[in-house]
Amino acid sequence: MTKTILPVVAGPTASGKTACAVELCRLIGGEVVSADSMQIYSGMEILSAAPTADEMAGIPHHMIGCVDPVSGYSADAYREAAKSCISSIAARGRVPVLCGGTGLYIDAVTRPMSFSSQRSDEAMHGQLMKIGETPEGRRRLHDMLRQVDPASADRLHENDVRRVSRAIEIFRLTDVTLSEHSRLDRQRQGDFREIIFAPDWPREVLYRRIDARVDRMLEDGLVDEVRALMNAEQQHPTALQAIGYKEIAQALRGEITMEFAVYLTKKASRNLAKRQLTWFRRDSRVIWLAVEGETARSLAIRMRDAIVKRFGNEALPVV
Repeated sequence: MTKTILPVVAGPTASGKTACAVELCRLIGGEVVSADSMQIYSGMEILSAAPTADEMAGIPHHMIGCVDPVSGYSADAYREAAKSCISSIAARGRVPVLCGGTGLYIDAVTRPMSFSSQRSDEAMHGQLMKIGETPEGRRRLHDMLRQVDPASADRLHENDVRRVSRAIEIFRLTDVTLSEHSRLDRQRQGDFREIIFAPDWPREVLYRRIDARVDRMLEDGLVDEVRALMNAEQQHPTALQAIGYKEIAQALRGEITMEFAVYLTKKASRNLAKRQLTWFRRDSRVIWLAVEGETARSLAIRMRDAIVKRFGNEALPVV
């Protein structure tokens, strides 16, 4: 059975992935499947920078706003749901286009990931999560990971308590680091014939785009969205790791000024972009497309041409 061709538009936050993916879908008869660990949650459209109706431009988008923030979500759960979307899109004669900045989700779809299905020890995981309940504990937990798996510690932020805890847990249960599991996974063949693209911006230009995006998020009602989440009876800790929530919430509680909260949000967004760039730069499959002087349409044309060159004209439907 021939594997489904899966174009992927990846890259850091604010790099213009959505616009490129939409234009690519217009060219090849595609539909977007989001690969964003925050856009998966409902009620967080502004915090997660989920595409608006105007930005979607009539192209169907899947895996956005489909999980309640009260619930947790894993790479395993995402993989199964996304693969179902991809199969459904392909069965209708359309082309699935995976788009997002969460490298773990993209790998979950395009590579068999043995580590994500490793057994779990709930007591151990709970103890590790408890350590990370305070800022001092998060630093201690991150140091624990660095002692056994420096590569994963470099990749994971200390505030990502769930994934840091899981990485330590995997090492303790298997005597193999998460980074080594990942290395072995990269050598396995996946379920799709993927081709991965990423917009390539000069770093200082990307940072200006990030700052401008945060300003637009504020104009669009970011503060009100955070206030609504704060007032909800219960939220899952993973959902509230969205950049901007903690910072704006501190301002709303009077702990810091709103001006400083905005500064911290922009800084955290730039740090996220650094981590995303590190992740994707390590992936030899990624085709980096220089963006300056290009439009989303011209980049999408280059993507389409690369798809045809790799897989042939018969790979794409007539549109």
